[in-house]
Amino acid sequence: MAETGAYGDINQLVVRKEERRLYLMSNDQIVRSYRISLGKSPEGHKLYEGDSRTPEGSYTIDFRNPNSDFYKSIRISYPSPKDRELAASWGLKPGGNIMIHGLPNNVGDMAFAYKGLDWTDGCIAVTNEEMDEIWQLVDVGTPIRILP
Repeated sequence: MAETGAYGDINQLVVRKEERRLYLMSNDQIVRSYRISLGKSPEGHKLYEGDSRTPEGSYTIDFRNPNSDFYKSIRISYPSPKDRELAASWGLKPGGNIMIHGLPNNVGDMAFAYKGLDWTDGCIAVTNEEMDEIWQLVDVGTPIRILP
């Protein structure tokens, strides 16, 4: 269970892709702000599996994985029914398992090389230290808005 911070419970996450920022919100107040890395093709909404885009829209945090291939991960509820319909209209799969996570588990001394790069397959990445903080503050069921 997430801890209650000095500003109260985190009741929303906001991602501003263009700013490369993730904001943890309590009501309308920013409690924490993080520099993020996105998918390798960050502009525009995710359309299909393998396009390396980070989705845009309103979702929910729906799962926490302490044993992922990356340093901890929390899953975003992409794809929505609308996302599935859009991908199907192209004859493609929408993809899934869009996460907020830390660095790859095997990164070792190369962690510095990821800073400031868009390197994921569509996920939202932060440092491992930041992921520890997010892990403590964000519960399953928390809404997330991902903006262009």
